[in-house]
Amino acid sequence: MPKRYKIAVIGGGQVGGITALMIAQRELGDAVVFDIPEKEGLAKGKTLDMMEMTPHYGTDVNLEGTSDFSQLKGSDVVIITAGVPRKPGMTREDLLNVNLKIITSVAENIKKHCPDAFNIVITNPLDAMIYAFYKLTGFPKNRVVGMAGALDTGRYRSFVAMETGYSVEDISAIVMGGHGPTMVPLPRLTTVGGIPLTEILPKEKIDAIVERTREAGTEIVKLLADGSAYFSPAASVLGMVESYLKDKKRIIPCSSFCEGEYGVNGYFIGVPTVIGAGGVEKILEIKLTPDEKEALKNTLEAVKKAVADTRL
Repeated sequence: MPKRYKIAVIGGGQVGGITALMIAQRELGDAVVFDIPEKEGLAKGKTLDMMEMTPHYGTDVNLEGTSDFSQLKGSDVVIITAGVPRKPGMTREDLLNVNLKIITSVAENIKKHCPDAFNIVITNPLDAMIYAFYKLTGFPKNRVVGMAGALDTGRYRSFVAMETGYSVEDISAIVMGGHGPTMVPLPRLTTVGGIPLTEILPKEKIDAIVERTREAGTEIVKLLADGSAYFSPAASVLGMVESYLKDKKRIIPCSSFCEGEYGVNGYFIGVPTVIGAGGVEKILEIKLTPDEKEALKNTLEAVKKAVADTRL
């Protein structure tokens, strides 16, 4: 019989709840949604509601909510969404101190109860939070990865589709660097049905798409007025989970730990990452232009600053 996977979702808020929903819809495995004792009812209520949804999808999965970390024991994948969402006027860095306390608690308990899991961090500020989780757990670099580039690239592809009117399925792209305004979309490598984007749109249109991609999270924060994006982050992390569980070896832009790749040493940064049964199996190095190298250098400085603020 095929293995029945167990997936832990840390944080029962909007991103965590929708992530669990998508896990059930895709029948990727059983999901346990963890939240603090004060919000245990929320986690239990959402997962019970989803269980009552499964007959309509014909999916056989078990979903449950808990505030007991020991219930996560044996999880194959841990998805960390826990943290305070951004509010209008807040930067990702404003979140660092409060979310660092949350990540510290999560790291201690995941190390105790799920020592062999593949861990995906979503909590912002992502570049600092994943570094903190990595340091606090001592897990090997192949089992810790951040969901940033997958989301940023999805947003970039969406904006290209919206501007051109062509199918998003045929748009191939990559966004590298930190998860924030210094991220590095690569129009030079963006194609629509194999045709370079630079042959389809004028430079000023492409520049506008790049800028909108960099500010995409902030754009949604302003529109929502009370919270941040949740549908697109949840969908982005599911592609990473599926590639790991099914050993698909997809190349996904992720925040991975670099040891010399792209001249980065000792930091997590968004790079093309092969995700398979071994977790982070390989980082692919692209030959960058001088301008792209400079942009990556700038985003690395932002990552270093965020990491320094963790004091880890």
